[in-house]
Amino acid sequence: MGDEYSIKIRDLTDDEYFFGHKACGGCGGSLAVRLSLKVLGPRTFAVLPAGCMSAVGFIFPQMAFAINAMISTFPGTASMLSGIAAGAKALGLRDYAVVGFAGDGGTADIGLQALSGAIDRNDRIIYICYDNEAYMNTGIQKSSLTPLGARTTTTPAGSKGTGSRTTKKNMFEIVAAHGIPYAATASVGFIPDLLRKVNKAKQTAGTSYIHVFAPCPTGWEYEPSASLQISRLAVASGLWYLAEYENDGFSLNHDPGEFIPLRDYLSAQGRFKHLGEEEIRIIERNRDEKWKKIRRDWKHEERTL
Repeated sequence: MGDEYSIKIRDLTDDEYFFGHKACGGCGGSLAVRLSLKVLGPRTFAVLPAGCMSAVGFIFPQMAFAINAMISTFPGTASMLSGIAAGAKALGLRDYAVVGFAGDGGTADIGLQALSGAIDRNDRIIYICYDNEAYMNTGIQKSSLTPLGARTTTTPAGSKGTGSRTTKKNMFEIVAAHGIPYAATASVGFIPDLLRKVNKAKQTAGTSYIHVFAPCPTGWEYEPSASLQISRLAVASGLWYLAEYENDGFSLNHDPGEFIPLRDYLSAQGRFKHLGEEEIRIIERNRDEKWKKIRRDWKHEERTL
């Protein structure tokens, strides 16, 4: 079902606020930034830490941002957002957005402390994590959002290694545990849903957080043209869910019902090609346990995806 926050793709502005960047073909993170800025508009202040989007977007003289954007320290995305929000309030500015775009490492690892503080103060900022499940900009090293079994340069697969030995940190529920006004998960494979959530965050009086599934062809080892397909397979397999948190409650935006076989998603990426049946069964068991809790405890509000 639609709601007051929904945005039709045909109604998006033709203006581009993030273009001419140097990202890899099929980059999910660059798509998340481009679409989010189309919703937020020209009166936006953006902060990006050291990471893929700052590396590909701030290459003088070909600056990719047509809005006010700056690079922060790696751990300081949220604290710098807080400072900008305080300055804008002191100047009496109206009709603007303050947004941060950070990767999984810059969010769940290095930037978590500043993000937690911003939520605690309930600063009026939007924090968007583009999750490509590793430190892609510096050589595909494992982060705390790298999924179980994934091969990275620091979790190799071979005779002495089986990929990542830990499961993804649950950033969505960690953020929700702060009592944040609004948090959501999204995916570049479901663009209307992503646009709606960014628009909702824009209108939230307080801190909002959106965790976006953003595939990386380079680090995940698949053809760049398959990024949206990979994104949709992740949801269909149950390894990614679309949900929201507000008013102290969780709601699931889409239930895929019977999941597609996990191998359909995993085998589409080279980073999982070493996994055997036993490893896949473990991933499947973890998924089923998580979905049992979601279906039991969360409200179900099906949305137009």
